[in-house]
Amino acid sequence: MSDSHSSPIKTWQQLVAVVVAAFVVPIVVIAMLAALITSGKKGENADPKAVTERIRPVGSLQIAGPRVALSGEQVYEQVCKTCHGAGLAGAPKFGDKAAWENVLKQGEKVVFAHAIEGFKGMPPKGGNPEIPNDEVHAAVVHMVNAVGANWKAPPPAPAAPATTTAAAVPAATPIVPVTMPPATASPPATTGKPDGKNVYETACAACHGTGVAGAPKFGDKVAWAPRLTSGKDTLYASSLKGKGAMPPKGGQLQLSDDHVKAAVDFMTAAAR
Repeated sequence: MSDSHSSPIKTWQQLVAVVVAAFVVPIVVIAMLAALITSGKKGENADPKAVTERIRPVGSLQIAGPRVALSGEQVYEQVCKTCHGAGLAGAPKFGDKAAWENVLKQGEKVVFAHAIEGFKGMPPKGGNPEIPNDEVHAAVVHMVNAVGANWKAPPPAPAAPATTTAAAVPAATPIVPVTMPPATASPPATTGKPDGKNVYETACAACHGTGVAGAPKFGDKVAWAPRLTSGKDTLYASSLKGKGAMPPKGGQLQLSDDHVKAAVDFMTAAAR
Protein backbone atom coordinates (compact mmCIF):
# COMPACT_ATOMS: atom_id res chain seq x y z
CA MET A 1 0.00 0.00 0.00
CA SER A 2 1.40 3.45 -1.00
CA ASP A 3 1.90 6.25 1.50
CA SER A 4 -0.64 9.07 0.65
CA HIS A 5 1.37 11.57 2.70
CA SER A 6 4.65 11.03 0.89
CA SER A 7 6.26 13.95 -1.14
CA PRO A 8 6.20 13.82 -4.99
CA ILE A 9 9.83 15.04 -4.94
CA LYS A 10 11.95 11.92 -4.84
CA THR A 11 15.39 13.21 -5.88
CA TRP A 12 17.50 16.31 -5.30
CA GLN A 13 17.30 17.14 -9.04
CA GLN A 14 13.52 17.44 -8.81
CA LEU A 15 13.89 19.71 -5.80
CA VAL A 16 16.23 22.08 -7.68
CA ALA A 17 13.84 22.24 -10.67
CA VAL A 18 10.91 23.13 -8.43
CA VAL A 19 12.85 25.87 -6.64
CA VAL A 20 14.06 27.42 -9.91
CA ALA A 21 10.56 27.35 -11.43
CA ALA A 22 9.15 29.01 -8.32
CA PHE A 23 11.45 32.01 -8.96
CA VAL A 24 11.56 32.19 -12.77
CA VAL A 25 7.87 31.77 -13.67
CA PRO A 26 6.61 34.71 -11.54
CA ILE A 27 9.36 36.98 -12.92
CA VAL A 28 8.43 36.16 -16.56
CA VAL A 29 4.73 36.72 -15.88
CA ILE A 30 5.40 40.09 -14.21
CA ALA A 31 7.63 41.21 -17.12
CA MET A 32 4.96 40.30 -19.68
CA LEU A 33 2.26 42.19 -17.80
CA ALA A 34 4.50 45.27 -17.48
CA ALA A 35 5.23 45.24 -21.23
CA LEU A 36 1.53 44.92 -22.05
CA ILE A 37 0.56 47.85 -19.83
CA THR A 38 3.29 50.29 -20.95
CA SER A 39 3.64 49.46 -24.64
CA GLY A 40 0.69 51.55 -26.00
CA LYS A 41 -0.19 51.39 -29.68
CA LYS A 42 2.47 50.14 -32.04
CA GLY A 43 3.99 52.95 -34.03
CA GLU A 44 2.34 55.62 -31.88
CA ASN A 45 5.60 57.54 -31.41
CA ALA A 46 7.17 56.65 -34.74
CA ASP A 47 8.94 59.31 -36.80
CA PRO A 48 6.41 60.54 -39.46
CA LYS A 49 9.21 60.75 -42.04
CA ALA A 50 10.22 57.17 -41.34
CA VAL A 51 6.61 56.03 -41.68
CA THR A 52 6.21 57.89 -44.96
CA GLU A 53 9.39 56.37 -46.33
CA ARG A 54 8.32 52.90 -45.23
CA ILE A 55 4.94 53.07 -47.01
CA ARG A 56 6.29 54.88 -50.12
CA PRO A 57 5.26 53.07 -53.34
CA VAL A 58 8.03 51.11 -55.04
CA GLY A 59 7.37 52.86 -58.36
CA SER A 60 6.10 56.12 -59.84
CA LEU A 61 4.60 57.07 -63.19
CA GLN A 62 5.51 60.11 -65.28
CA ILE A 63 3.16 61.06 -68.13
CA ALA A 64 4.88 62.59 -71.13
CA GLY A 65 2.37 64.16 -73.48
CA PRO A 66 3.00 65.44 -77.00
CA ARG A 67 3.18 69.12 -77.82
CA VAL A 68 -0.20 70.12 -79.20
CA ALA A 69 -0.02 72.37 -82.26
CA LEU A 70 -1.42 75.88 -81.85
CA SER A 71 -3.94 77.29 -84.29
CA GLY A 72 -3.25 80.45 -86.24
CA GLU A 73 -5.55 82.40 -83.96
CA GLN A 74 -3.77 81.12 -80.84
CA VAL A 75 -0.34 82.10 -82.22
CA TYR A 76 -1.71 85.53 -83.12
CA GLU A 77 -3.16 86.04 -79.62
CA GLN A 78 0.05 84.92 -77.89
CA VAL A 79 2.73 86.44 -80.13
CA CYS A 80 1.53 88.68 -82.99
CA LYS A 81 -1.15 90.69 -81.22
CA THR A 82 1.39 92.77 -79.30
CA CYS A 83 2.28 94.71 -82.46
CA HIS A 84 -0.40 93.83 -85.01
CA GLY A 85 -3.23 94.40 -82.52
CA ALA A 86 -2.34 98.07 -82.18
CA GLY A 87 -0.35 98.62 -85.38
CA LEU A 88 2.97 99.27 -83.60
CA ALA A 89 6.25 99.94 -85.40
CA GLY A 90 4.65 99.90 -88.83
CA ALA A 91 2.98 96.52 -88.32
CA PRO A 92 -0.28 96.35 -90.31
CA LYS A 93 -3.10 96.47 -87.78
CA PHE A 94 -5.29 93.41 -87.52
CA GLY A 95 -8.46 93.79 -89.58
CA ASP A 96 -7.30 97.02 -91.29
CA LYS A 97 -7.76 96.30 -95.02
CA ALA A 98 -5.93 99.44 -96.14
CA ALA A 99 -2.91 98.63 -94.00
CA TRP A 100 -2.74 95.05 -95.35
CA GLU A 101 -3.24 95.95 -99.02
CA ASN A 102 0.45 96.26 -99.89
CA VAL A 103 1.28 93.17 -97.84
CA LEU A 104 -1.17 91.04 -99.79
CA LYS A 105 0.30 92.23 -103.09
CA GLN A 106 3.65 90.69 -102.17
CA GLY A 107 2.14 87.22 -102.24
CA GLU A 108 1.92 84.43 -99.72
CA LYS A 109 5.47 83.14 -100.25
CA VAL A 110 7.12 86.50 -99.53
CA VAL A 111 4.89 87.35 -96.58
CA PHE A 112 5.48 83.96 -95.03
CA ALA A 113 9.26 84.34 -95.47
CA HIS A 114 9.13 87.75 -93.73
CA ALA A 115 7.24 86.24 -90.81
CA ILE A 116 9.82 83.45 -90.41
CA GLU A 117 12.99 85.46 -91.02
CA GLY A 118 11.90 88.86 -89.74
CA PHE A 119 11.34 92.06 -91.69
CA LYS A 120 12.25 95.66 -90.80
CA GLY A 121 11.08 96.16 -87.20
CA MET A 122 9.56 92.68 -86.89
CA PRO A 123 11.87 90.06 -85.33
CA PRO A 124 11.93 86.49 -86.72
CA LYS A 125 8.75 84.64 -85.76
CA GLY A 126 7.54 87.69 -83.90
CA GLY A 127 10.28 87.26 -81.29
CA ASN A 128 9.40 83.68 -80.35
CA PRO A 129 11.83 81.32 -82.15
CA GLU A 130 10.28 78.26 -80.47
CA ILE A 131 7.16 78.38 -82.66
CA PRO A 132 7.27 75.87 -85.56
CA ASN A 133 7.17 77.32 -89.07
CA ASP A 134 3.78 75.77 -89.81
CA GLU A 135 2.22 77.56 -86.85
CA VAL A 136 3.75 80.89 -87.89
CA HIS A 137 2.30 80.26 -91.36
CA ALA A 138 -1.10 79.60 -89.79
CA ALA A 139 -0.91 82.89 -87.87
CA VAL A 140 -0.15 84.76 -91.10
CA VAL A 141 -3.16 83.12 -92.76
CA HIS A 142 -5.34 84.08 -89.79
CA MET A 143 -4.37 87.75 -90.12
CA VAL A 144 -4.63 88.08 -93.90
CA ASN A 145 -7.93 86.22 -94.06
CA ALA A 146 -9.33 88.70 -91.53
CA VAL A 147 -9.04 91.37 -94.25
CA GLY A 148 -10.63 89.31 -97.00
CA ALA A 149 -7.85 87.06 -98.31
CA ASN A 150 -8.43 83.37 -98.87
CA TRP A 151 -5.07 81.84 -98.05
CA LYS A 152 -4.86 78.28 -96.76
CA ALA A 153 -3.10 77.29 -93.57
CA PRO A 154 -0.85 74.20 -93.71
CA PRO A 155 -2.27 71.06 -92.10
CA PRO A 156 -1.03 70.59 -88.53
CA ALA A 157 1.74 68.06 -88.07
CA PRO A 158 0.52 64.82 -86.45
CA ALA A 159 1.45 64.48 -82.80
CA ALA A 160 3.06 61.32 -81.52
CA PRO A 161 0.98 59.47 -78.88
CA ALA A 162 1.94 60.08 -75.27
CA THR A 163 3.24 57.24 -73.16
CA THR A 164 3.94 56.79 -69.49
CA THR A 165 7.38 55.98 -68.17
CA ALA A 166 8.08 54.34 -64.84
CA ALA A 167 10.79 55.19 -62.34
CA ALA A 168 12.19 53.28 -59.34
CA VAL A 169 10.38 50.09 -60.27
CA PRO A 170 12.03 46.74 -59.47
CA ALA A 171 13.57 45.03 -62.51
CA ALA A 172 11.08 42.18 -62.34
CA THR A 173 8.10 44.56 -62.62
CA PRO A 174 6.84 44.84 -66.22
CA ILE A 175 6.32 48.37 -67.58
CA VAL A 176 3.25 48.71 -69.77
CA PRO A 177 2.98 51.84 -71.99
CA VAL A 178 -0.32 53.65 -71.63
CA THR A 179 -1.63 55.84 -74.45
CA MET A 180 -3.01 59.15 -73.19
CA PRO A 181 -5.24 61.65 -75.03
CA PRO A 182 -3.38 64.77 -76.18
CA ALA A 183 -3.60 67.83 -73.96
CA THR A 184 -5.42 70.91 -75.13
CA ALA A 185 -3.48 74.04 -75.92
CA SER A 186 -3.66 76.76 -73.30
CA PRO A 187 -3.02 80.51 -73.41
CA PRO A 188 -0.21 82.13 -71.40
CA ALA A 189 -0.60 81.70 -67.65
CA THR A 190 -2.56 84.59 -66.14
CA THR A 191 -3.26 83.10 -62.72
CA GLY A 192 -1.15 81.63 -59.95
CA LYS A 193 2.29 82.90 -58.96
CA PRO A 194 3.49 85.46 -61.56
CA ASP A 195 6.42 84.32 -63.70
CA GLY A 196 8.13 87.43 -65.04
CA LYS A 197 10.22 85.54 -67.58
CA ASN A 198 7.15 83.79 -69.00
CA VAL A 199 5.21 87.05 -69.29
CA TYR A 200 8.19 88.77 -70.93
CA GLU A 201 8.56 86.03 -73.54
CA THR A 202 4.82 86.00 -74.21
CA ALA A 203 3.91 89.68 -74.22
CA CYS A 204 7.03 91.85 -74.17
CA ALA A 205 9.76 90.16 -76.24
CA ALA A 206 8.25 91.15 -79.59
CA CYS A 207 9.22 94.79 -78.94
CA HIS A 208 11.72 94.74 -76.06
CA GLY A 209 13.63 91.82 -77.56
CA THR A 210 14.78 93.95 -80.51
CA GLY A 211 14.08 97.50 -79.35
CA VAL A 212 11.14 98.07 -81.70
CA ALA A 213 9.20 101.38 -81.61
CA GLY A 214 11.51 102.94 -79.04
CA ALA A 215 11.11 100.12 -76.53
CA PRO A 216 14.29 99.77 -74.45
CA LYS A 217 15.98 96.56 -75.58
CA PHE A 218 16.18 93.72 -73.06
CA GLY A 219 19.48 93.77 -71.21
CA ASP A 220 20.59 97.14 -72.67
CA LYS A 221 21.73 99.04 -69.58
CA VAL A 222 22.13 102.34 -71.42
CA ALA A 223 18.60 102.22 -72.86
CA TRP A 224 17.12 101.29 -69.51
CA ALA A 225 19.09 103.77 -67.38
CA PRO A 226 16.62 106.71 -67.62
CA ARG A 227 13.69 104.35 -66.98
CA LEU A 228 15.34 102.96 -63.86
CA THR A 229 15.91 106.43 -62.43
CA SER A 230 12.19 107.20 -62.74
CA GLY A 231 11.43 104.55 -60.16
CA LYS A 232 9.65 101.23 -60.16
CA ASP A 233 6.19 102.67 -59.48
CA THR A 234 6.43 104.84 -62.60
CA LEU A 235 7.50 101.85 -64.69
CA TYR A 236 4.61 99.80 -63.31
CA ALA A 237 2.12 102.56 -64.19
CA SER A 238 3.48 102.93 -67.74
CA SER A 239 3.31 99.19 -68.31
CA LEU A 240 -0.22 98.86 -66.98
CA LYS A 241 -1.71 101.95 -68.64
CA GLY A 242 0.48 102.15 -71.74
CA LYS A 243 2.90 104.86 -72.82
CA GLY A 244 3.92 106.15 -76.24
CA ALA A 245 3.65 103.31 -78.75
CA MET A 246 3.29 100.69 -76.02
CA PRO A 247 -0.33 99.62 -75.45
CA PRO A 248 -1.64 98.86 -71.92
CA LYS A 249 -0.14 95.62 -70.63
CA GLY A 250 1.77 95.21 -73.87
CA GLY A 251 -1.48 94.45 -75.64
CA GLN A 252 -2.15 91.42 -73.44
CA LEU A 253 -5.11 92.76 -71.46
CA GLN A 254 -5.90 89.33 -70.00
CA LEU A 255 -2.78 89.57 -67.83
CA SER A 256 -3.26 90.52 -64.20
CA ASP A 257 -1.49 93.59 -62.81
CA ASP A 258 0.82 91.36 -60.76
CA HIS A 259 1.88 89.42 -63.88
CA VAL A 260 2.72 92.65 -65.72
CA LYS A 261 4.70 93.92 -62.71
CA ALA A 262 6.60 90.62 -62.61
CA ALA A 263 7.61 91.14 -66.24
CA VAL A 264 8.80 94.67 -65.43
CA ASP A 265 10.86 93.30 -62.53
CA PHE A 266 12.37 90.64 -64.82
CA MET A 267 13.41 93.22 -67.44
CA THR A 268 14.75 95.79 -64.99
CA ALA A 269 16.78 93.13 -63.16
CA ALA A 270 18.49 92.25 -66.45
CA ALA A 271 19.42 95.89 -67.01
CA ARG A 272 20.99 96.65 -63.63
